[in-house]
Amino acid sequence: MWVSGASGSTSVYWNGVVVAVNARLPCAGGSGGLERYRAKPGADRVVCLNRLVTADTQKVVAARREIAASAERIFELIADPARQPGWDGNENLAEAPAGQRVRGTGEVFTMRITQGGTRHNHVVEFEEGRRIAWRPSEPGQEPPGHLWRWELEPAGDSRTRVTHTYDWSRLTDQKRLVRARATTADKLRASLDKLAELAESVQD
Repeated sequence: MWVSGASGSTSVYWNGVVVAVNARLPCAGGSGGLERYRAKPGADRVVCLNRLVTADTQKVVAARREIAASAERIFELIADPARQPGWDGNENLAEAPAGQRVRGTGEVFTMRITQGGTRHNHVVEFEEGRRIAWRPSEPGQEPPGHLWRWELEPAGDSRTRVTHTYDWSRLTDQKRLVRARATTADKLRASLDKLAELAESVQD
């Protein structure tokens, strides 16, 4: 990777291709995933930026699909944390204790993750059968800023349009940037597809 900045702007090159322009970010002492790149020979500056997160990085990703099941049935699979590992397409959720079914904002549910450890998930949006969103955190700490959201819209007889969103635009923990960037719309779509398989297999 090269950085050039000879004429008042900053271009980031990867394998000879410009991948970002004016993507300058403040230095952070070389910690937390930030790296210092020296300007291309002939340029007059050193630019500090995150090698994985540039100005072009999409920090709000979403996926949507229609599921052949009622909104109530689908929402039950989302709002009950014990059911969430069954549809997780991000390979992140391992297990949650039973009896944590979410009923409103301000609640916190716990989830053990596949990489080890536990997350406390703070519910910040809730409308029964229609919408739920939470911000994860490590136990005893404030949420670092990323958010998971589910929105359900009835689309006719026993059909529902479901939108799944991952928003890391307010993420402040540099250590989480790599995984945040790797959480693409394809991963969200994988969760939607697994959720659809579960919801459509359940019979009233």
